Amino acid sequence: MVVFMTDDEESMVTGKKKKRKELGHRTTAALPETADVVIVGSGITGAFAARFLKQRHAESGGGGGGGSVVVLEAREACAGATGRNGGHCQPLLYAATPAIAEFELETFRFLRDLVKEHDIPCDWVILSGGVHAFLSKDIFDLASKGVAQLEKHHPELAAQVKVVSPSSSSPSSGVKTKDATTLASLRVPDVPGAILQRNAASLWPYKLVAWVLEDLLRRFPNAEAFNLQTNTPVTAIQRQQRQRDGPGNSITYPWVLTTPRGRIAARQVLLATNGYTSRLLPAFADLIVPVRGQIGALLPSSSSSGSGVVPKLDHSYVFIKNGSASSWREDYLVQRPLSSDGGGGHLIFGGGRSRARNQGVGEWRDDEVEPPVAKFLRTNLSPRPLDLQPTTTPDDSSTSSESRTRSEGGGDLEASFEWTGVMGFSRDHHAWVGAVPESLGGGDGLYMCAGYSGHGMPAAALSARAVVEQMVIGSEGGGDQGQKSVVGDVRKIPDEFVLSEERVRRARDYLETIQEAEAKGLAGLFPELVAAAAGGVEE
Repeated sequence: MVVFMTDDEESMVTGKKKKRKELGHRTTAALPETADVVIVGSGITGAFAARFLKQRHAESGGGGGGGSVVVLEAREACAGATGRNGGHCQPLLYAATPAIAEFELETFRFLRDLVKEHDIPCDWVILSGGVHAFLSKDIFDLASKGVAQLEKHHPELAAQVKVVSPSSSSPSSGVKTKDATTLASLRVPDVPGAILQRNAASLWPYKLVAWVLEDLLRRFPNAEAFNLQTNTPVTAIQRQQRQRDGPGNSITYPWVLTTPRGRIAARQVLLATNGYTSRLLPAFADLIVPVRGQIGALLPSSSSSGSGVVPKLDHSYVFIKNGSASSWREDYLVQRPLSSDGGGGHLIFGGGRSRARNQGVGEWRDDEVEPPVAKFLRTNLSPRPLDLQPTTTPDDSSTSSESRTRSEGGGDLEASFEWTGVMGFSRDHHAWVGAVPESLGGGDGLYMCAGYSGHGMPAAALSARAVVEQMVIGSEGGGDQGQKSVVGDVRKIPDEFVLSEERVRRARDYLETIQEAEAKGLAGLFPELVAAAAGGVEE
């Protein structure tokens, strides 16, 4: 069994060094000269794309877009954004279009069922729900209006969402709990309001992707079928031009990828490069921009819990606050599982970008931690907005502001480990999935699946499945590399995700740049929520 975990990755949460495992995996010592499909990137998108491709290959008896699959990774396997992800998997229902909400629900259920079926050791924990705690009343009011529109037009989605205000005293339709759902019972007693979403889970994304890659290597030991090449960065991609004369001038392997170890030619190429996409396709420089996020693994202490006992959190959290470019918040929190001896339970807290250099926009390095962000994460979680008392009852008012001596930002938690990761933010907030047009540096055989805007966990796996279906159509001479699935039980991606020249034109003509939107704080980040609150939800 191949294990890819590095010392630093293993110690991200525990803070303890473990014996270095097998690294630098290369299925073959030399880079293959050709491949039917080359996937650039070995994170969640690249790994699942390889899995779906090999499944299609097996189902078709060797044809149908399968053949040889080579995965090229610039560093160690899953060393990019996925491997650095805090492990928060939650579909966003109230602030997305219904089509995207349904797609994210489907992806969440797919991952849940996959982990259960194969008993994947990735620390997957189903939570009681995901709490979106609003630290600004204006944004809470906006979100509440979005939920109201959802109830009007899509009650099946609204049934999985609950608005919790300071006056909430009993459950309404939607999320069912044993006791009344209040802000205190959700451990956020002092916020203006919260939205509770039913479907939420925590996991260790790196372990999930490592399992997918290890499973591929186990099931396809022949390097002609599946070949993983780590520490092999792609520095350029070029399309070989066909000759002009005669019908027999087609090029079997039209795409050539250059690496420091040599070149490899491919029939088809999938870029699963997220924030680094424009490095290979400069035409996407204004469409997918690298944005650096920072995370701390925090240790609850006696000063935060009141007794030294690490509390068990039943929910994941997102903390949202409107404000200036230096004060807005969009932070997330999940808890690592508690161990049998009472240890563990680290609080994986990510965010603080308003304190980062340029709000992290345009930052492509993930080997440095910014001290102002680190300080923010350590001091802006408890006692406000999150109550870390070991027990909290729904009707407990003792944790209200009268009993607190410190305002928001007054607590100070110890961080056992801090790190950064680079996300890919999309100009129109949606992933780009599909065939890359010639006008954007592509052409027949070049595909992309990238730009999740920091929300890839509930979208990437089935986006990878969708782009694989498009690649299969293209390899079988389907002409239209379009967006229709050829498998009955596979839904197509939301229209908002489809990569097209028209979508690029709309994004450039009508939308602000990512830098401009980020400078506005939250006002530029939730276009669907604004539309929903204004009554613009699709019928």
